[in-house]
Amino acid sequence: MPESQQQTPPGSTTEMRPEPDHGEESYRGSGRLAGKTAVITGGDSGIGRAVAIAFAREGADVLVSYLDEHEDAEQTRHWVEEAGRRCVLVPGDLADPAHCRAVIDTALREFERLDILVSNAAFQMTRNAVEDIPDEEWDRTLATNVSAFFHLTKAAVPHLRPGATIIGTTSVNSDAPPPQLLPYNVTKAGIANMVGSLSQLLGPKGIRVNSVAPGPIWTPLIPATMPADQVESFGAEVPLGRPGQPAELAAVYVMLASDEASYVSGARIAVTGGQPIL
Repeated sequence: MPESQQQTPPGSTTEMRPEPDHGEESYRGSGRLAGKTAVITGGDSGIGRAVAIAFAREGADVLVSYLDEHEDAEQTRHWVEEAGRRCVLVPGDLADPAHCRAVIDTALREFERLDILVSNAAFQMTRNAVEDIPDEEWDRTLATNVSAFFHLTKAAVPHLRPGATIIGTTSVNSDAPPPQLLPYNVTKAGIANMVGSLSQLLGPKGIRVNSVAPGPIWTPLIPATMPADQVESFGAEVPLGRPGQPAELAAVYVMLASDEASYVSGARIAVTGGQPIL
Protein backbone atom coordinates (compact mmCIF):
# COMPACT_ATOMS: atom_id res chain seq x y z
CA MET A 1 0.00 0.00 0.00
CA PRO A 2 1.16 3.60 -0.55
CA GLU A 3 2.81 5.59 2.20
CA SER A 4 1.42 8.92 3.37
CA GLN A 5 2.95 11.51 1.01
CA GLN A 6 2.26 14.71 -0.87
CA GLN A 7 3.66 16.21 -4.07
CA THR A 8 2.91 19.28 -6.15
CA PRO A 9 1.19 18.74 -9.51
CA PRO A 10 1.87 17.12 -11.91
CA GLY A 11 4.00 14.89 -9.64
CA SER A 12 7.16 12.87 -10.13
CA THR A 13 7.57 9.12 -10.39
CA THR A 14 10.95 9.03 -8.63
CA GLU A 15 9.53 10.75 -5.55
CA MET A 16 6.72 8.21 -5.07
CA ARG A 17 6.90 5.71 -2.21
CA PRO A 18 6.79 2.98 -3.36
CA GLU A 19 7.64 3.67 -6.99
CA PRO A 20 5.02 2.33 -9.42
CA ASP A 21 5.58 -0.78 -11.53
CA HIS A 22 5.30 0.04 -15.24
CA GLY A 23 6.31 -3.42 -16.40
CA GLU A 24 9.97 -2.49 -16.78
CA GLU A 25 11.08 -5.92 -15.58
CA SER A 26 7.98 -7.98 -16.29
CA TYR A 27 6.33 -7.18 -19.63
CA ARG A 28 7.27 -9.58 -22.42
CA GLY A 29 6.30 -8.72 -25.97
CA SER A 30 5.44 -11.04 -28.84
CA GLY A 31 5.30 -8.81 -31.91
CA ARG A 32 1.59 -8.02 -31.68
CA LEU A 33 2.14 -4.40 -32.81
CA ALA A 34 5.04 -4.99 -35.19
CA GLY A 35 5.42 -2.18 -37.73
CA LYS A 36 2.84 0.08 -36.09
CA THR A 37 3.28 3.62 -34.79
CA ALA A 38 1.54 5.16 -31.79
CA VAL A 39 0.91 8.49 -30.10
CA ILE A 40 0.49 8.20 -26.32
CA THR A 41 -0.43 11.33 -24.37
CA GLY A 42 0.65 11.42 -20.75
CA GLY A 43 3.24 8.83 -21.72
CA ASP A 44 5.95 10.11 -19.40
CA SER A 45 4.63 8.32 -16.31
CA GLY A 46 1.88 6.17 -14.87
CA ILE A 47 -0.44 4.32 -17.22
CA GLY A 48 1.04 6.10 -20.23
CA ARG A 49 4.57 4.92 -19.46
CA ALA A 50 3.38 1.34 -18.96
CA VAL A 51 1.57 1.47 -22.30
CA ALA A 52 4.63 2.95 -24.03
CA ILE A 53 6.87 0.18 -22.69
CA ALA A 54 4.40 -2.52 -23.70
CA PHE A 55 3.80 -1.06 -27.17
CA ALA A 56 7.55 -0.84 -27.79
CA ARG A 57 8.12 -4.42 -26.69
CA GLU A 58 5.31 -5.45 -29.04
CA GLY A 59 7.11 -3.76 -31.94
CA ALA A 60 5.65 -0.23 -32.18
CA ASP A 61 7.44 3.10 -32.48
CA VAL A 62 6.06 5.60 -29.98
CA LEU A 63 5.55 9.35 -29.69
CA VAL A 64 5.21 10.37 -26.05
CA SER A 65 3.30 13.58 -25.40
CA TYR A 66 3.75 15.07 -21.93
CA LEU A 67 3.47 18.40 -20.09
CA ASP A 68 6.86 19.27 -18.60
CA GLU A 69 8.04 16.26 -16.56
CA HIS A 70 11.26 15.91 -18.56
CA GLU A 71 13.01 13.49 -16.19
CA ASP A 72 10.07 11.09 -16.24
CA ALA A 73 9.78 11.39 -20.02
CA GLU A 74 13.46 10.53 -20.48
CA GLN A 75 12.95 7.41 -18.40
CA THR A 76 10.12 6.35 -20.70
CA ARG A 77 12.33 6.99 -23.73
CA HIS A 78 15.05 4.84 -22.17
CA TRP A 79 12.74 1.84 -21.89
CA VAL A 80 11.25 2.30 -25.38
CA GLU A 81 14.68 2.56 -26.98
CA GLU A 82 15.98 -0.38 -24.95
CA ALA A 83 13.24 -2.39 -26.69
CA GLY A 84 14.76 -1.36 -30.01
CA ARG A 85 12.02 1.06 -31.02
CA ARG A 86 11.97 4.77 -31.77
CA CYS A 87 10.69 7.20 -29.14
CA VAL A 88 9.87 10.83 -29.92
CA LEU A 89 9.25 13.14 -26.96
CA VAL A 90 6.93 16.13 -27.39
CA PRO A 91 6.47 18.38 -24.33
CA GLY A 92 3.65 20.90 -24.16
CA ASP A 93 0.17 21.65 -22.88
CA LEU A 94 -2.64 19.64 -24.47
CA ALA A 95 -5.13 22.19 -23.14
CA ASP A 96 -4.07 24.19 -26.21
CA PRO A 97 -5.80 22.85 -29.35
CA ALA A 98 -2.88 24.02 -31.48
CA HIS A 99 -0.52 21.84 -29.48
CA CYS A 100 -2.80 18.83 -29.98
CA ARG A 101 -2.52 19.37 -33.72
CA ALA A 102 1.25 19.79 -33.41
CA VAL A 103 1.52 16.43 -31.63
CA ILE A 104 -0.21 14.65 -34.51
CA ASP A 105 1.79 16.59 -37.11
CA THR A 106 5.03 15.59 -35.37
CA ALA A 107 4.06 11.93 -35.34
CA LEU A 108 3.28 12.01 -39.06
CA ARG A 109 6.52 13.80 -39.85
CA GLU A 110 8.65 11.45 -37.75
CA PHE A 111 6.92 8.15 -38.54
CA GLU A 112 5.24 8.93 -41.89
CA ARG A 113 2.11 7.17 -40.68
CA LEU A 114 -0.07 6.82 -37.58
CA ASP A 115 -1.78 3.60 -36.52
CA ILE A 116 -2.66 4.09 -32.85
CA LEU A 117 -3.77 7.11 -30.81
CA VAL A 118 -3.95 6.70 -27.04
CA SER A 119 -5.50 9.76 -25.38
CA ASN A 120 -4.46 9.23 -21.79
CA ALA A 121 -3.22 12.53 -20.29
CA ALA A 122 -5.35 13.80 -17.42
CA PHE A 123 -5.56 16.39 -14.67
CA GLN A 124 -7.52 16.34 -11.43
CA MET A 125 -7.65 18.09 -8.06
CA THR A 126 -9.46 17.15 -4.86
CA ARG A 127 -11.99 19.73 -3.64
CA ASN A 128 -14.50 19.27 -0.83
CA ALA A 129 -17.08 21.83 -1.99
CA VAL A 130 -18.31 23.16 -5.32
CA GLU A 131 -17.42 26.70 -4.31
CA ASP A 132 -13.85 25.61 -3.67
CA ILE A 133 -13.32 24.74 -7.36
CA PRO A 134 -11.63 27.69 -9.11
CA ASP A 135 -13.09 28.56 -12.48
CA GLU A 136 -9.69 28.16 -14.14
CA GLU A 137 -9.32 24.68 -12.60
CA TRP A 138 -12.66 23.59 -14.07
CA ASP A 139 -11.64 24.94 -17.47
CA ARG A 140 -8.19 23.35 -17.30
CA THR A 141 -9.57 19.94 -16.32
CA LEU A 142 -12.06 19.86 -19.19
CA ALA A 143 -9.51 21.16 -21.68
CA THR A 144 -6.82 18.65 -20.69
CA ASN A 145 -8.95 15.58 -20.23
CA VAL A 146 -11.77 15.72 -22.76
CA SER A 147 -11.25 18.61 -25.20
CA ALA A 148 -7.72 17.37 -25.98
CA PHE A 149 -9.17 13.97 -26.89
CA PHE A 150 -11.44 15.72 -29.41
CA HIS A 151 -8.68 17.86 -30.92
CA LEU A 152 -6.21 14.97 -31.16
CA THR A 153 -8.82 12.75 -32.80
CA LYS A 154 -9.94 15.45 -35.23
CA ALA A 155 -6.33 16.02 -36.28
CA ALA A 156 -5.53 12.31 -36.57
CA VAL A 157 -8.57 10.94 -38.39
CA PRO A 158 -7.72 12.23 -41.90
CA HIS A 159 -4.42 10.33 -41.67
CA LEU A 160 -5.65 7.06 -40.16
CA ARG A 161 -5.96 4.04 -42.44
CA PRO A 162 -8.47 1.21 -42.12
CA GLY A 163 -7.35 -0.93 -39.20
CA ALA A 164 -6.15 2.04 -37.14
CA THR A 165 -7.37 2.42 -33.59
CA ILE A 166 -8.11 5.13 -31.04
CA ILE A 167 -8.11 4.40 -27.31
CA GLY A 168 -9.33 6.81 -24.63
CA THR A 169 -8.59 6.46 -20.94
CA THR A 170 -11.82 6.95 -19.02
CA SER A 171 -12.34 5.85 -15.37
CA VAL A 172 -14.54 3.97 -12.96
CA ASN A 173 -15.37 7.49 -11.73
CA SER A 174 -17.53 8.00 -14.80
CA ASP A 175 -20.04 5.60 -13.21
CA ALA A 176 -19.27 5.98 -9.51
CA PRO A 177 -18.24 9.63 -9.10
CA PRO A 178 -16.58 10.54 -5.79
CA PRO A 179 -17.88 14.02 -4.93
CA GLN A 180 -14.43 15.49 -4.29
CA LEU A 181 -13.41 14.99 -7.94
CA LEU A 182 -16.32 16.69 -9.69
CA PRO A 183 -14.56 18.17 -12.77
CA TYR A 184 -12.49 15.01 -13.31
CA ASN A 185 -15.58 12.81 -13.07
CA VAL A 186 -17.38 14.91 -15.68
CA THR A 187 -14.48 14.57 -18.12
CA LYS A 188 -14.20 10.83 -17.68
CA ALA A 189 -17.92 10.38 -18.36
CA GLY A 190 -17.46 12.59 -21.40
CA ILE A 191 -14.65 10.41 -22.73
CA ALA A 192 -16.76 7.28 -22.35
CA ASN A 193 -19.61 8.98 -24.22
CA MET A 194 -17.29 10.33 -26.92
CA VAL A 195 -15.91 6.84 -27.56
CA GLY A 196 -19.46 5.60 -28.11
CA SER A 197 -20.09 8.31 -30.68
CA LEU A 198 -16.71 8.02 -32.39
CA SER A 199 -16.93 4.25 -32.77
CA GLN A 200 -20.09 4.77 -34.83
CA LEU A 201 -18.80 7.76 -36.78
CA LEU A 202 -15.48 6.14 -37.66
CA GLY A 203 -16.56 2.53 -38.10
CA PRO A 204 -17.31 3.01 -41.81
CA LYS A 205 -13.71 4.21 -42.23
CA GLY A 206 -12.41 0.99 -40.67
CA ILE A 207 -11.16 2.84 -37.57
CA ARG A 208 -11.88 1.25 -34.20
CA VAL A 209 -12.46 3.36 -31.05
CA ASN A 210 -12.48 1.96 -27.52
CA SER A 211 -11.73 3.00 -23.96
CA VAL A 212 -10.17 1.60 -20.82
CA ALA A 213 -11.76 2.38 -17.46
CA PRO A 214 -9.14 2.14 -14.70
CA GLY A 215 -9.95 1.99 -11.03
CA PRO A 216 -7.48 3.29 -8.43
CA ILE A 217 -4.06 3.10 -10.10
CA TRP A 218 -0.82 4.15 -8.38
CA THR A 219 0.47 7.03 -10.52
CA PRO A 220 2.03 10.46 -9.79
CA LEU A 221 -1.41 12.03 -10.16
CA ILE A 222 -2.41 10.53 -6.81
CA PRO A 223 0.14 12.04 -4.39
CA ALA A 224 0.12 15.25 -6.44
CA THR A 225 -3.64 15.86 -6.20
CA MET A 226 -4.91 14.13 -3.04
CA PRO A 227 -4.41 14.85 0.67
CA ALA A 228 -1.69 12.73 2.30
CA ASP A 229 -4.16 10.77 4.47
CA GLN A 230 -6.19 9.78 1.39
CA VAL A 231 -3.02 8.71 -0.41
CA GLU A 232 -2.17 6.30 2.40
CA SER A 233 -5.52 4.51 2.06
CA PHE A 234 -5.74 4.84 -1.73
CA GLY A 235 -7.24 1.74 -3.34
CA ALA A 236 -8.22 0.02 -0.11
CA GLU A 237 -11.93 0.32 -0.93
CA VAL A 238 -11.99 -1.94 -4.00
CA PRO A 239 -12.67 -5.70 -3.70
CA LEU A 240 -9.00 -6.59 -4.32
CA GLY A 241 -8.11 -4.26 -1.44
CA ARG A 242 -5.21 -2.40 -3.05
CA PRO A 243 -4.38 0.08 -5.80
CA GLY A 244 -3.46 -1.28 -9.20
CA GLN A 245 -0.06 -0.83 -10.77
CA PRO A 246 0.26 0.81 -14.21
CA ALA A 247 1.74 -2.44 -15.52
CA GLU A 248 -1.55 -4.17 -14.78
CA LEU A 249 -3.31 -2.14 -17.48
CA ALA A 250 -0.77 -2.41 -20.29
CA ALA A 251 -1.98 -5.69 -21.75
CA VAL A 252 -5.50 -4.30 -22.18
CA TYR A 253 -4.23 -1.38 -24.26
CA VAL A 254 -2.09 -3.78 -26.30
CA MET A 255 -5.08 -5.99 -27.00
CA LEU A 256 -7.25 -3.06 -28.10
CA ALA A 257 -4.44 -1.68 -30.30
CA SER A 258 -3.67 -5.02 -31.93
CA ASP A 259 -5.25 -6.61 -34.99
CA GLU A 260 -6.51 -9.35 -32.69
CA ALA A 261 -9.22 -6.89 -31.60
CA SER A 262 -10.36 -6.30 -35.18
CA TYR A 263 -14.05 -6.58 -34.24
CA VAL A 264 -13.82 -4.72 -30.92
CA SER A 265 -15.08 -1.14 -31.21
CA GLY A 266 -17.22 0.96 -28.91
CA ALA A 267 -16.08 -1.09 -25.91
CA ARG A 268 -15.13 0.08 -22.43
CA ILE A 269 -12.84 -2.33 -20.60
CA ALA A 270 -12.86 -2.17 -16.80
CA VAL A 271 -9.56 -2.58 -14.94
CA THR A 272 -10.85 -1.70 -11.50
CA GLY A 273 -9.76 -4.27 -8.94
CA GLY A 274 -13.25 -5.74 -8.86
CA GLN A 275 -15.43 -2.61 -8.77
CA PRO A 276 -18.02 -3.02 -11.54
CA ILE A 277 -18.85 -0.37 -14.13
CA LEU A 278 -22.21 0.02 -15.81
